[in-house]
Amino acid sequence: MTDHNLSRQSRLDLTEFRLGWRFLILGMFGVVTSMSAALLYGFGTMVIPLQEAFGWSRGELQASITFLFAGVAVASQLLGWLYARFGLRRVAIVSVVLQVLCYAALTQLNGHIAWLYFAFFAMPLLCLGTIAITWTQLISLWYERNRGLALAIILSGTGVAALIVPPLLAWCMERSGWQAGFLLLAVMPLVTTLPMALLWLQLPATEPQSAQGKARTAPLAATGFTFVEARKSRIFWMCNLSLILSVSLIVAMVTVMVPYLQDKGVPALTASQIFSAFGASIIIGRLLVGYLLDHYSPIAISAAALFTPAIGCLILLVTGPESTALLVLATVCIGLSAGAEFDIAAFLMARYFGMKDYARIFGLHLGLVTIVAGMSPAFFGYIHTQYGNYDPVIMYSLVAAIVASLTLLTLRSASAFQSRPSQPEMA
Repeated sequence: MTDHNLSRQSRLDLTEFRLGWRFLILGMFGVVTSMSAALLYGFGTMVIPLQEAFGWSRGELQASITFLFAGVAVASQLLGWLYARFGLRRVAIVSVVLQVLCYAALTQLNGHIAWLYFAFFAMPLLCLGTIAITWTQLISLWYERNRGLALAIILSGTGVAALIVPPLLAWCMERSGWQAGFLLLAVMPLVTTLPMALLWLQLPATEPQSAQGKARTAPLAATGFTFVEARKSRIFWMCNLSLILSVSLIVAMVTVMVPYLQDKGVPALTASQIFSAFGASIIIGRLLVGYLLDHYSPIAISAAALFTPAIGCLILLVTGPESTALLVLATVCIGLSAGAEFDIAAFLMARYFGMKDYARIFGLHLGLVTIVAGMSPAFFGYIHTQYGNYDPVIMYSLVAAIVASLTLLTLRSASAFQSRPSQPEMA
């Protein structure tokens, strides 16, 4: 589908939503309960209870997230092969069951923190069908005309997780100890994602029926480029470069924003309140960009979304601690891009390479992004140690946002995947 045709679409075609509403609900709960959302955003709340229970330092505990990222990076490379061998439905359902059991097993932690590191690395490998690749592939198969908005809806689950999981974990652990936190993480997929997957998880038929009872073509269910073809494509690596830069700056801002504001003279409570705008802007960014991707030039919209952190970083560099409204605006600019990044990645991979080998293609991208996300905090910590402040990190983020945006703009002339495509542009 060309950019010209996209711009001429009607405002919103609800046919796909009437046919596939169940998959939206399933996909959102799948994202909310995934380790990359519920565990990632909730773990900060668990740090102090685990520290008090075992005597582990905060640095030791926070390092466990690096092992989680590493596990996700490896798992993302295996998922495509498992889909081809056993099917998406079977892999996803077994993975959710294993996810419940793994969380329950974590209540038996004791002794050395190496066991926690091992668990956080192993869980994504055992429960690999619960990571976002599964849910984005499901949605991309069922939605074509409104794919961007549909992806945005389910991926807003990360924002939902960031809003609801920490307070729920805090409430449970305050009353019943640290074990209650892992039990809550087990119960969430057990009572939501698993029953929905058993009832609703299915792939589209060759010719699904439209709302008017007429057969229509499946949304690229089995067509597209192979993994090898995608790897040879210039488009693939330009997308990767752009999105990796975007992820690195988002990780930078998430990890340094509050201490950076405090270093500027903003009180600790005020700094936390300013940063709270980040979670809300993630959801807004996902929904807004998701809608715009379906109706306007995807590359132009994507480039604009990846550019917004540059505005936020510039505001941070020139604004004093007394200008709370401007600091909130800077946070929102960064959060909008953070919300859009994953949507853009899933959308562009499906757009340019189809669905034939989507899991392996998107898995390679996710693996690369996860490696960068896992390494970035240590790198930015090193920069702070060398320079004594976070200004170089903010400057890096400003430049990264500009380069990421300009890199995507080089793809404006690239053709989207068609059912009978010519070969993608090769390096």
